[in-house]
Amino acid sequence: MTTRIAIDCMGGDHGPSVTVPAALRFLDEQAGVSLILVGQEDAIRPLLASHASNPRLSIVHASEIVGMDESPALALRNKKDSSMRVAINQVKNGDADACVSAGNTGALMAISRFVLKMLPGIERPAICAPLPTANGHTHMLDLGANVDCGPEHLLQFGIMGSSLISAMERKERPTVGILNIGEEEIKGNEVVKAAAELLRASDLNFIGNVEGDGIYKGDADVIVCDGFVGNVALKTSEGLAQMLASSLRSEFKRNWLTKLAALIAISVLNNFKNRFDHRRYNGAILLGLKGISVKSHGSADELAFCNALSRAYEAAQNRVVDRIAEHLARMATPLQVAATETV
Repeated sequence: MTTRIAIDCMGGDHGPSVTVPAALRFLDEQAGVSLILVGQEDAIRPLLASHASNPRLSIVHASEIVGMDESPALALRNKKDSSMRVAINQVKNGDADACVSAGNTGALMAISRFVLKMLPGIERPAICAPLPTANGHTHMLDLGANVDCGPEHLLQFGIMGSSLISAMERKERPTVGILNIGEEEIKGNEVVKAAAELLRASDLNFIGNVEGDGIYKGDADVIVCDGFVGNVALKTSEGLAQMLASSLRSEFKRNWLTKLAALIAISVLNNFKNRFDHRRYNGAILLGLKGISVKSHGSADELAFCNALSRAYEAAQNRVVDRIAEHLARMATPLQVAATETV
């Protein structure tokens, strides 16, 4: 069965100059996919070259573009023919199984939530993305959608993250941890401690608190936190990675001996770069919606955007939305109890 992905071609820092070549590359790599390119047709069509007549490729014209610094509320209210909204509408109408955008995060979240609606039992969507670890990767949520969360929201994040890993990685009982300032149960603020109690009482494979360094040790398959903490942790990690890469380049260029050392170590350096290349982890799923909406980095290049498309494809292939809904149905009573206890 062919998986259909709608692409907001106008979103991001680079627009069609990156999104369209990435789409064509993904189309060549993945035989079981068809792509819907959404945006201004006169900007998209000249970039198609030999793919113009490909039956697995179509264009849906959208006259408007959501700016990267535009107010999400204004984008939702005033730009009903934006490439972002039209791409999301493809999912709502059943013409696509997933959509991908590198555009304004706030606008994508607002429009996705308004158009696709929330799954029963989920109050807020969460941004979930993989992060590299010493032994593979972990998934962390929320990474910025919800600045303030209650204990029941963190429980819901745990359910969604666990369902995602079960579906995408075939792990029957993924481990779930909650990000905290210490491993002891007494640590953390009242919201985190209350959330830990809810997670402990659920049917999730909850392992307890995970400290910041545990993210990259791979202490858990899924790590939950509120969006404020998650986004700070993510951006700090990205900044550290960029600083280390820049420092390594500077040190190896210092003199002829360090340049020789770099030449000798080139294979090790390339392996290190590839393993921790942030482009390989591009593509954050907005979990909790009645459809698949994937956020790419706004500055993504062709490789990174191609990986975001791959993430959307895998989520659709593995029925992530259905798996989350099924898990929520099994936990309907505990969730209702949790919501009542936290009021």
